[in-house]
Amino acid sequence: MKRELRLTADGSPTLYVPELDETYHSMHGSVQEARHVFIENGLRYVSAELKQVNILEVGFGTGLNALLTAQYAQENTIDVNYVGLEAYPVEEKVWKAIKYENDPDSLDFYSRMMSLPFEQTHDCHSHFKLTKAESLVQDWSSVDNFDLIYYDAFGPRAQAEMWELPIFEKLYALLKTGGALVTYCAQGQFKRHLKSLGMSVEGLPGPPGKREMTRGIKI
Repeated sequence: MKRELRLTADGSPTLYVPELDETYHSMHGSVQEARHVFIENGLRYVSAELKQVNILEVGFGTGLNALLTAQYAQENTIDVNYVGLEAYPVEEKVWKAIKYENDPDSLDFYSRMMSLPFEQTHDCHSHFKLTKAESLVQDWSSVDNFDLIYYDAFGPRAQAEMWELPIFEKLYALLKTGGALVTYCAQGQFKRHLKSLGMSVEGLPGPPGKREMTRGIKI
């Protein structure tokens, strides 16, 4: 899969995939989108009552959500066990060109995180454990359940198969009762899929450039 580095409106980078005509993040700002959708409306929401959070990310991609989560965990002294699924890992020469922050410590942490082997659990810092799995979500299984799912697949236009009901049936089974699934997507059919599973579905204000995002709660 060919990937090209692009700068977004907030100055942070993303990747563009020509064959899908799709970017990994919003061109209005990759960091501000990730922070708004996954951290503020996902992690902050579930960690209000938890000191240990199990997170599954579908679409590990450039590692941005994992990086922001690791930072949040350290700043707020919560313990995070993080599993990131990625069927098509970003090549080393590509992620080495990505710089989300200019802080040397953050750059070093990002580099170490991205270079970690897949299929192993790593203690990245005292509050953040990371397991990267090279797999399609359709082929992956887990004995663990999760408090929070970051659903960060490419959008329905680019990857319609990632927004079909069987995937969300699988993710629903992996969520703990009271757990949340958050995504940038607000497509009507997607929300109907979640409701058909018995989830409580919230349409929340989206990040810059997007009117709405979605949070589903397993009740």
